[in-house]
Amino acid sequence: MKKLLVANRAEIARRVFRTAAAMGIKTVAVYSDPDSGAPHVREADEAVRLPGATSAETYLSIPKIIEAALATNADAVHPGYGFLSENADFATACADAGLTFVGPPVEAIRTMGSKIAAKEMMARAGVPVLPGGVVNDGYRPEPSDYPVLVKAAFGGGGRGMRIVHSLNDLDDAVAAAGREAQAAFGDGTVFVERYLQDPRHIEVQIFGDTNGRVLHLFERECSIQRRYQKVIEEAPSPAVNDELRAELCAAAVSAGEALGYVGAGTVEFVLDPAGRFYFLEVNTRLQVEHPVTELVTGLDLVELQLRVAAGEPLTISPTLDGHAIEARLYAEDPTADFAPMSGRIDRFEIPSSDGVRIDSGYETGSTVSTFYDAMIAKVIAYGPTRERAAQRLASALDAAELHGPPTNRDLLVGVLRHPEFLAGFTDTGFLARHSPAELIGPDHDPLSAVAAALASQAHRRLTAPVQRHIPSGWRNVSTGPRQVAYIEGEQIIEVSYVLTRSGIAIQIGGEPIADARLEHADATSVVLSVGGMSRRYGVHLVADACYVDGPVISTRLVPIDRLPEPGSTAAAGSLLAPLPGSVIRVLVAANDAVVAGQTIAILEAMKMEHPIVSPVTGLISELLITVGQQMDTGQPLAIIEETTDG
Repeated sequence: MKKLLVANRAEIARRVFRTAAAMGIKTVAVYSDPDSGAPHVREADEAVRLPGATSAETYLSIPKIIEAALATNADAVHPGYGFLSENADFATACADAGLTFVGPPVEAIRTMGSKIAAKEMMARAGVPVLPGGVVNDGYRPEPSDYPVLVKAAFGGGGRGMRIVHSLNDLDDAVAAAGREAQAAFGDGTVFVERYLQDPRHIEVQIFGDTNGRVLHLFERECSIQRRYQKVIEEAPSPAVNDELRAELCAAAVSAGEALGYVGAGTVEFVLDPAGRFYFLEVNTRLQVEHPVTELVTGLDLVELQLRVAAGEPLTISPTLDGHAIEARLYAEDPTADFAPMSGRIDRFEIPSSDGVRIDSGYETGSTVSTFYDAMIAKVIAYGPTRERAAQRLASALDAAELHGPPTNRDLLVGVLRHPEFLAGFTDTGFLARHSPAELIGPDHDPLSAVAAALASQAHRRLTAPVQRHIPSGWRNVSTGPRQVAYIEGEQIIEVSYVLTRSGIAIQIGGEPIADARLEHADATSVVLSVGGMSRRYGVHLVADACYVDGPVISTRLVPIDRLPEPGSTAAAGSLLAPLPGSVIRVLVAANDAVVAGQTIAILEAMKMEHPIVSPVTGLISELLITVGQQMDTGQPLAIIEETTDG
């Protein structure tokens, strides 16, 4: 293997490039137009633009990727994880073109690509499975089977998944899940199976070689999830003792042997409170969470993949040492049902520290687009104990400067420091029991706005032009109070302050702040003392916002233009898009009466459906959207005239 093309993007491509370069293998990147300036394009030895569409569809074009590999004389293709990584047709096309596919045999991909076929094979191999079937084939759960889970037969990531509590809701859930699965994976087949309430999600990393040896690299726990998508993963699981570990890993190896598995794969299970486990699926690829396994085994899983693909036998005898935890840092708003966010990253800095690893496809100046998954980075920490790993990871995230789209950083820190998590009481219902508001903590520090105002004033002093000819009668009265206003989230903060001999007189929203002193202020940092307690604020000023990293929270403040352009503000009663996306369904018409909580429209963003509901009871006086329209965050969808009962 001399030259490797990675048929993926961002963090995934960079991860594979890192190992390939260490092994002396040349690398080739492919990219869409939105990714033309991405770090993974710059870091490869060669890069090939994929012509055509500028969305995720670009990376799904098998002919274009094969053409890129042949044009650059690559002799191998690594599919990464996601996109074409579990596509049997892609693996076949690589083989037909004389390219080494860094992945399992085509037959294994094809069988495990269908969760339905996978369950049937595992049942024959003696691996426990949950009962279920395909609704389109005539299967109907018995009344006693509810609740059930509707799942996409192909793909993963929580897309095409719905919980159904009664027969009356089944058809709608199947239809919605099918649409989402079709959009995400190109196949709308769904099935249902028994739903376990808040199980643990446990998976086992397996590896197979061309000599028929299949081994395991122990388990991972991935129970902290939102929307059935993993958020925090760790190895080993705090719920698995030596006896259960032996049973789980033996079942995973049996699954791999039944498949004739070669390369890296993951066998996923659910674990109920009684310690019974059931097969979910086999992911025929490297997993997003593979770094935690690397840290506790000391192995490079990408290197193992490349060596196995080159025909080398597995000679390792893995051992388990210490604990590792990974957090997926997403551009999303946890307080808005985890809606994905997009936009330019004005600053992305996570201080380096012992035991902490960062895998990311983004950097300062990168843009999180609406075309791809909203994960910015994986932050992984290792420690001799689980408690130490959690402490390191929480501290690294807490110290990060993440300026740009909203992220789930504060939620991750809240989970990692929660007593229930630290005690190992984790299951898939954790984020349902503990709301984002509880985990994130304070959502407002009024002094952040004061710090932003003082830093902005210091910045203006540094950048103001020197007035060499002062007109007669001109005065600059600097002793008067300064008044500024900011938008923070959905609220307006008005600040007034004036420096005095005894300190600083501050009013926030008209309310005075007692016993305040200004200890330091420049364009990047402010230190305020209130009641004898000093607080340090880091401030990052950009063209249209102020980012403030304080001791309580980090926040984005948008200065209010006191002389806005006419018509630049939204009309009263406007229902605004909470995230960027495409309108796929409109469920109301102009002049319709609606009630609070009623779904007005459905947006599709990052291959998932997001219902938009009316916040009030009223009348749709104007409907401003049509199916297929692309919306930006904050763009009006409709104008609703609120009505009262009676």
